[in-house]
Amino acid sequence: MSDDTLSELPLVWLPFDPAELGDPPRGLRYEVVDPTREVPDSVADVAYYVTPYQLGSSVTDVLPRMSSLQVVQTLTAGVDSVRPDVPAGVTLCSGRGIHDASTAELALTLILASLRGVPGFVRDHDRHQWNQQWYPALADRHVLIVGYGAIGEAIEARLQPFEVTITKVARTAREGVHPIAELPDLLSSADVVVLIVPLTDETRGLVDADFLTRLRDGALLVNVSRGPVVDQDALVAELRTGRITAAVDVSDPEPLPSSSPLWDAPGLLISPHVGGTSSAMWPRAHRLVRDQLHRFAAGEPLANVVEH
Repeated sequence: MSDDTLSELPLVWLPFDPAELGDPPRGLRYEVVDPTREVPDSVADVAYYVTPYQLGSSVTDVLPRMSSLQVVQTLTAGVDSVRPDVPAGVTLCSGRGIHDASTAELALTLILASLRGVPGFVRDHDRHQWNQQWYPALADRHVLIVGYGAIGEAIEARLQPFEVTITKVARTAREGVHPIAELPDLLSSADVVVLIVPLTDETRGLVDADFLTRLRDGALLVNVSRGPVVDQDALVAELRTGRITAAVDVSDPEPLPSSSPLWDAPGLLISPHVGGTSSAMWPRAHRLVRDQLHRFAAGEPLANVVEH
């Protein structure tokens, strides 16, 4: 194929080597670009933009310069930080499915570590202390999954071998799943509440003081969704009573400032938003992008399309 003919093909910007796709479709041309670091002169030719794996406006600052843009493909399951900046007429696709396994693993890790006192073991290890205590098990607990989508399903699958009872909540009711309108009445029966909702106007501040006071004594709250879903001041206040515990992989803002009262809140385990960052991510990201590009090249409907 001549250089002139190649230059006429739709341009795809990837944050990784196209060889990672296995069999990238013909009929497209590829460049490996991270526009948060450098923007090549080809920016006006980009038809399909696969964003770097990070949150924030830094990945969308380049969009006004992409005059040929047709599709923005994120590698994040949530698109709340990208959606407002995507121009009208451009298709936005999420990374739904990429992080199911990884995030579900972390959710289970946070639950088990919190219940079985692992943070205390680490601190005792550093102090060379041997402290034996009784801890609650996950077995026989009632787990409430709030935001039962693809990741919620993956969390459920990993919880089932632990002999738990599971209640599922989503935005709308379906067989076996409660609507979110029923959530207030479900909270008092749950031993563990896992948050995996998308960040929307409806879910921002969902976990407020009223939500927290409805939790039973000894309940564990686990947030693997987005930081603004939880009113952090209300959470800190409730944790200081010693009535509940919590584990969060997300905060507001991120990174969490060293001055945040969350760091010193009792009964809280914090991980630095690493739900999706594991070895399980990239094989799934490569498969999704490959399948999407084959659809794009063939003129077929894309998956994971998000309204904006």
